[in-house]
Amino acid sequence: MQAERTDSMSVTTPKPVKRRGALRQLHDDLRSVLERDPAARNVLEVALLYPGLHALWGYRLAHWFWTHGGKFLGRWLSQWTRDLTGIEIHPGATIGQRFFIDHGMGVVIGETAELGDDVTLYHGVTLGGTSLNKGKRHPTLGDRVVVGAGAKVLGAITVGEDSRIGANAVVVKSVPANSIVVGVPGQNIARSQPHHSNDAPDLDHTSLPDVLGVSLKQLLERVEALELEVDGHTSRAPHVHIPSGDVWAGEDFTI
Repeated sequence: MQAERTDSMSVTTPKPVKRRGALRQLHDDLRSVLERDPAARNVLEVALLYPGLHALWGYRLAHWFWTHGGKFLGRWLSQWTRDLTGIEIHPGATIGQRFFIDHGMGVVIGETAELGDDVTLYHGVTLGGTSLNKGKRHPTLGDRVVVGAGAKVLGAITVGEDSRIGANAVVVKSVPANSIVVGVPGQNIARSQPHHSNDAPDLDHTSLPDVLGVSLKQLLERVEALELEVDGHTSRAPHVHIPSGDVWAGEDFTI
């Protein structure tokens, strides 16, 4: 993996895609689904009924035409695959080995997106562009990145290897390797236990710490303590209800 500097942070970029034999690639595609989807029961079911796999195979064919002078045919194949699967992958995108899309409906991958090996996307994910530039305008995802359901990764940014994007997060800044990103806009949370290349896939995309909620709670607690200190007594109620534990409640709760 080669490192580059983006948004003042060290991030990694995917390795160049290696050419593999068709049968070996087909085997890896099927195995990646069986390993990462507990609902997958057997190879035949996966091969015939999994739209994410069909979208990947359609992309591979369209990408071959796109890179061999048949751009119109590549785009036609990608649109036909979108109509069939509900997954839109531009034939100009670069995708590594053992790519897996779970469920898949509503996934969009833009033209200049680059994905490393063992990347996992859930339904509703967008790897989108934010520029009218015809150059690099879509994100780069390192190896073993997991992007949760409904998440949006926007712009020519880089998500470092072994990172996890929480469901419905909106990522607009590059993040280094082994990051967890949650929220809108996405906030980078330090991992308590780093993920390594030989670990099982990190698919816990619903683990979403409430960064803003915790910060607000701490601020409210500090304000109440200061008010009590200034007033010199405890009879005055705070202006804003402080949550009890993790519960924000109260019929007259206002901020």
